Amino acid sequence: MDILLISVSGFFILLGIAGSFLPLIPGPLTGWLGILILSFAPSIPIENQFLIFSFCIAVAIFILDNIIPVLGVKKFGGGKASIIGSSIGLIIGILFLGPFGLLIGPFSGAFIGELIVNFNDKKGALKAAYGALLGFFTGVFLKLIIGLAFAFIYIQTLWDYWF
Repeated sequence: MDILLISVSGFFILLGIAGSFLPLIPGPLTGWLGILILSFAPSIPIENQFLIFSFCIAVAIFILDNIIPVLGVKKFGGGKASIIGSSIGLIIGILFLGPFGLLIGPFSGAFIGELIVNFNDKKGALKAAYGALLGFFTGVFLKLIIGLAFAFIYIQTLWDYWF
């Protein structure tokens, strides 16, 4: 039973790290789910206080990941069209360009979205696109940090209770 729970837990930890880059997977919450599953293994005790604390952090990062790109676009003068364009560009970029689409998609989408609304303001659209890209990378960085932290906790917990 332990091996099954540890394996499933490890899968969710890795999926949480992948969710740092993939927009459809909530990385922090998926990684936390891996820690929660690990806590059900009879030979690996994890305290409830830690689970609650780590869940609060995962939810906070999840919420911030949705707010930061919007703040980045607004900080650089973009509007709702560039925010929507950035999200659409991210999905299309990943579908057609794979990992390279993570860079091009949000930037191009925000740029095109802002140009649709303000066709004559190319400089403003470029600034909004830069803000979208900066916000996206900030969110990815935060999700990756928490994903790696959950992976570290997973490995350390297994190490402590097996050796």
